[in-house]
Amino acid sequence: QVQLVESGGGLVQAGGSLRLSCAASGRTFSSYAMGWFRQAPGKEREFVARVSASGFITYYAYSVKGRFTVSRDNAKNTVYLQMNSLKPEDTAVYYCAASNTITSGSNVGQMPTYDYWGQGTQVTVSS
Repeated sequence: QVQLVESGGGLVQAGGSLRLSCAASGRTFSSYAMGWFRQAPGKEREFVARVSASGFITYYAYSVKGRFTVSRDNAKNTVYLQMNSLKPEDTAVYYCAASNTITSGSNVGQMPTYDYWGQGTQVTVSS
């Protein structure tokens, strides 16, 4: 069992930065790949980024590539999402999720492959 708690959301102006954190409970955190997803009002939840269990392999949605960076600290049971050059269209509730499924390519964004989810943190980007 893994429990996930996101933090770091808030209100920021366009062009600004935020760093989201996701703290995980449980001794098996380092065996899970971790993903970030987001859901804007009236839209479906979408994949943002994923980091492998080791931290060495990352994947990004095209819309955030070059602006967001996902990383993890297995000693602290925490995964991060550094978001730079934020745009109003990045406004959403951001969720972290843990996956015990080894996958790659376009499958990294498949939500059924994620076993545990956090409650989300709101990010609002003003224009």
